[in-house]
Amino acid sequence: MNGIQRFLKDEEGAVAIEYALLAALIAIVIAVGASLLGKQLCGFFTGIATFLGAPTGTPPTTFAACA
Repeated sequence: MNGIQRFLKDEEGAVAIEYALLAALIAIVIAVGASLLGKQLCGFFTGIATFLGAPTGTPPTTFAACA
């Protein structure tokens, strides 16, 4: 009976779930931020390449974020 009471009062699993949810939320925020930043960086680097007169479509001016 004492072991059952200890099991019901144990909050260690709940803390682990809270940390997992917090880590998932942080990962989502980072992914969304990187996606938005990637689109802005694509325009930035494309503008620089255009300004410098780099030929379009060559590997240095084809950015993965632009795809």
